[in-house]
Amino acid sequence: MKRILSLLLPILLFAPAGAIATDVAVMEIRFPDDKNTRRVVIELDEEAAPLTVENFKRLAKKRFYKGTAFHRAFPDIMVQVGDPYSKRKDRSLVGTGGPGYTIPAEIKRKHGKGTVAMARLPDRTNPSRRSNGSQFYVTFKRMPELDGKYTVFGDVIEGLDVLETISRQPVDTNDNPRSRFEIRSVKVMPIEEMVPVKRAELP
Repeated sequence: MKRILSLLLPILLFAPAGAIATDVAVMEIRFPDDKNTRRVVIELDEEAAPLTVENFKRLAKKRFYKGTAFHRAFPDIMVQVGDPYSKRKDRSLVGTGGPGYTIPAEIKRKHGKGTVAMARLPDRTNPSRRSNGSQFYVTFKRMPELDGKYTVFGDVIEGLDVLETISRQPVDTNDNPRSRFEIRSVKVMPIEEMVPVKRAELP
């Protein structure tokens, strides 16, 4: 279940004893020809996918995602990112890369608006449905056709509109956005330490 975050007030969440602490991944994305970055926040679901979340945290700490670009985009349906090959100018291998390993499937949750899940190879070559070690995607609506097939490990709780904007950009024949939308950083922290976004006051 998604938590509704206030953008104006600090967040204080008190978990019961023994509960899994909630962490978020704060992702800064740079748009083409724009010096500013846009923030996307993912709430990580360690209870549903502990191995996947642990791997994601490890990659974020190593700055693995810095410089990767969104390499698949379907208007108002989904976007995908996390391929190290997307750091190169040559796009011929984009979509096939990873950290050199896969992750066991942790298929429990369904796909909805803002769902974050791991990409993987098709069943015919990957019958155990192991996840790609780094590539993940975000959906913008209910997608029951994906349920039971992919590991869901989080939810976008801020900045979904940023990702939806990327999904609507012109793409090439491989559904790769023609312009570069690049992750500049991913920082993982407890949700209560996240600094709220400051919004301009309305008149």
